[in-house]
Amino acid sequence: MLNQLDHLPDGLLDLEATELHDVLGGPTLIYIPGRQSPPLFVSVLMHGNETTGWYAVRQVLRDFSKANAELSLPRAMMLFIGNTRAAKHNVRHLPDQPDFNRVWPGSELSLTPEHSLMQRVVNIVRAEGVFASVDVHNNTGLNPHYACVNTLAPGNMHLATLFGRTVVYFTRPKGVQSRAMSDLCPAVTLECGRVGNTYATEHTRAFIDACLHLSELPTHKVAPHDIDLFHTTAIVKVNPDRKFGYQGDDLDLQLEAELDHYNFRELASGTRFGSVRDATSQPLAVSNEHGEDVYDQYFETVDGELRTRLAVMPSMLTQDVEVIRQDCLCYLMERYRAP
Repeated sequence: MLNQLDHLPDGLLDLEATELHDVLGGPTLIYIPGRQSPPLFVSVLMHGNETTGWYAVRQVLRDFSKANAELSLPRAMMLFIGNTRAAKHNVRHLPDQPDFNRVWPGSELSLTPEHSLMQRVVNIVRAEGVFASVDVHNNTGLNPHYACVNTLAPGNMHLATLFGRTVVYFTRPKGVQSRAMSDLCPAVTLECGRVGNTYATEHTRAFIDACLHLSELPTHKVAPHDIDLFHTTAIVKVNPDRKFGYQGDDLDLQLEAELDHYNFRELASGTRFGSVRDATSQPLAVSNEHGEDVYDQYFETVDGELRTRLAVMPSMLTQDVEVIRQDCLCYLMERYRAP
């Protein structure tokens, strides 16, 4: 069930991410008044172990509480605190839950109660009106901070470049928050590096603060020299029947050590991703934007080694095997010039 509040509960800003569920009891949408409207929509903890968003927005609200006798924001905010149950256990999502960032309107997953919950959030936001939407995430591998957009509308692009020069445009996976919200307003997903990094929290805090102070977003196109734009062309997953990892005996796929150092690097064809026990098997499932199998376009096995077949640029490679199992090994990108 969705909790709806028109105020911040007393003491909420003192809580750690792991403590939110005991107070809120589940996904919660909080309306916080401000001097301007419509509100800025901010979602945090779509993945329970990606906590930078909560700590950044907590600091923003603390800062305005200190500056005023009462909390008075320059723009109203709708704060959606997502998977509190997973956050309590410091995991992406629990075994009985779907991924909270794959069940928004447009999802391709089988319907669950969480689909209905996210549809209700969208309906509320549509009725209320919204200025812009920000969904905050973390990575587990070595990645720069970057913003993601799902359409190339000028509002999305200006919002993204407010966070930084590096912007990724993607259309898959489906069912993500930013795609659902981009039908209503400029919307971005922020990828804020690893959890626990002080700079990540500060960078995100400063971005949310800047959004609250904006009176409008430009309607003209972002100048090409102000952006490094990448386009996600494929999603790479390990086939579910393959035993894989970075260390261990009897692995079907042993991944290259420090594979996450490849993130946002333009790799030459023939770059080694790991070793394969059975050279006749296909260890990875690679799909393009249309959901088509494109493994043979990107990878091949040569002398027992999994290698790239052409030049690629990966993102979100990680050393965390559980994240790979729950989500994907990586995304493949190309440099992109917006039409």
